[in-house]
Amino acid sequence: MTIEELDLAFEETGEKGRHRRRRRSGKKRGRGRSVMALFMALVLLGALGGGVWYGFDRIRGFFVAPDYTTAGSGQVTIEVKNADTATDIGNTLVKADVVKSAGAFIKAAQGNPLSKNIQPGFYQLRHQMRAADALTALLDLKNKIVSKVTIPEGATYKEVYAALSKATKIPVAEFEKAGKDPIGLGVPEWWFNRTDKKPANKTIEGFLFPKTYEFPPGTTAESALKTIVEQFNTEMADLDFVNVVQTQRRISPYEALIAASIAQAEALKDEDMGPVVRVLYNRAYTGKFPCSCLGLDSTVNYWLKITGKGGKASEHLSKSELHNPKNPYNTHDVGGMPVGPIGNPGVAALKGAMNPPQTDYYYFVSIDTKGTMAYAKDYAGHKANIRKACDNGIPLC
Repeated sequence: MTIEELDLAFEETGEKGRHRRRRRSGKKRGRGRSVMALFMALVLLGALGGGVWYGFDRIRGFFVAPDYTTAGSGQVTIEVKNADTATDIGNTLVKADVVKSAGAFIKAAQGNPLSKNIQPGFYQLRHQMRAADALTALLDLKNKIVSKVTIPEGATYKEVYAALSKATKIPVAEFEKAGKDPIGLGVPEWWFNRTDKKPANKTIEGFLFPKTYEFPPGTTAESALKTIVEQFNTEMADLDFVNVVQTQRRISPYEALIAASIAQAEALKDEDMGPVVRVLYNRAYTGKFPCSCLGLDSTVNYWLKITGKGGKASEHLSKSELHNPKNPYNTHDVGGMPVGPIGNPGVAALKGAMNPPQTDYYYFVSIDTKGTMAYAKDYAGHKANIRKACDNGIPLC
């Protein structure tokens, strides 16, 4: 209602009086009513202005999110989970008093296209940081709290335990304890079945897939080994390893895994993994090689390593060590694949075990310091290759 409308209302009320002498006094009253109308209009305008200011303040609060103005102080650990959005991360940071509001973090994230690269994990940040600084810190992997360890191809389980212990500060004894139950760690029990009817050595060896792993705070020996075994299972599924070796090689996946581990130990170059495996298969399964024995020093050395005796170069192995009947990895006198893997093979060796080239080679030997491999069909050819190795400085003669 306008001031004029208020005035008119008061005047209409005044006309209801019928005596003229009262109408004369209406001028004073009219001035009073005008003052009252003005007063009420000002009250209404004030209320309206207050409402506008309140609404503006609310809108401003929505677009201008509270933010800290310092680089922060102290230390605090926060976790970014898988599939966390900028809002989720912002709420986590507010709860830990890293940023003042989720809105400030969201605004910083919207202004930085790299924000989509924030990785899940644990981070060490500071209390009461500017949102933009908190975002920068989350994008810097130096602030990510992880125990990183690389398992090299061919490493034995004992070497893996030592590397894990060094990275996580978990005692080796705890890995030894957890590793005694490979099935409990996620290795399917059927992996230990064999087509050659030989007993399987149900250990964790062979199932610790070579890769670089990152373990967050709170990791235990058991959870670390489960993570690694889970990676092994994933890799096997991606390679279709089980199906291929059963249908095309006609052997158990466990025997093929053993062959891959031996190739990993014997061959230096990826290109030799398959050819070496073919020699192993020819010796073990064709019935054309004496006692179907692999006759390998690497398997003997493996037993010496895991029993604390230390590995030796082939020229330093004694006859008693090579033919020790108590060594379950003796492949000089016992035919077929040994009782278990002698290390943890990588993808190249696994592929070699799946699809080795079709050859009639029964011998292989490294003939130079670069790891160049030579193959032979018979012992005469093998002896010729050994002479080449000796000429190249390999101590075999």
